[in-house]
Amino acid sequence: MQLQDILFSQGFGTRRICCGLVQQGLVALGESRESCSDPLTLVSTEDLVFWVQGVRWHYQERAYLMLHKPAGFECSQKPGTYPSVYTLLPGPLRQRGGGAAAGVQAVGRLDQDTTGLLLLSDDGKFIHRMTSPRHHVPKVYEAEVKHPLDDGMISRLMEGVVLDDDPKPVRAQACKAVNDHCLQMTLTEGKYHQVKRMIAAVGNRVEALHRSAIGPLVLSDELPEGQWRWLTPAEIEILTQKVK
Repeated sequence: MQLQDILFSQGFGTRRICCGLVQQGLVALGESRESCSDPLTLVSTEDLVFWVQGVRWHYQERAYLMLHKPAGFECSQKPGTYPSVYTLLPGPLRQRGGGAAAGVQAVGRLDQDTTGLLLLSDDGKFIHRMTSPRHHVPKVYEAEVKHPLDDGMISRLMEGVVLDDDPKPVRAQACKAVNDHCLQMTLTEGKYHQVKRMIAAVGNRVEALHRSAIGPLVLSDELPEGQWRWLTPAEIEILTQKVK
């Protein structure tokens, strides 16, 4: 693959810009950081490490990321009141592939005041698999609530509650009280504001909400709020195996 096309596919700008980066000596190849000034140089993408303006990158045919979303960010490319969660990512991840649909996309959304695990990818099939109701991918939430919890509330959430936009009851796959004012709930659907509306339906109110897991993938304390990392091949495999 031509070096300029590699840079373009990884989100470093138009082909003209990528060509210029190489010609200006701003791109190096391998851990040895071998200089290359010819944008038409053919390079193997297998396990390719390259450097752009001194920053190390690893070639990824498709992008699969996890982000520890902080409160105060919208999962939208065109946010309203709050900044976009995409501003937490480096420019190349927001421009991968070029065109109108450039960059990684959030796999589902979290409200601006909700924190926790957010997946992002530029693989449309992966996004569909993870968000389609047919696959029932479980998502685990911790909700801090205003009023003390009781056994009746937990039972109703497990049995199913009716929301105002659908007469069919929705239920938690799992639900337990962590303490008097915090519950952990697992859902396999993705309705609008579902956790908040379900808890409101049993006479309580969410004060803070955090998503800690998607399928078998758990958000680690090692990833600080506002930070992202690549998913490992093993993590991608277990996620896709669960929803095939």
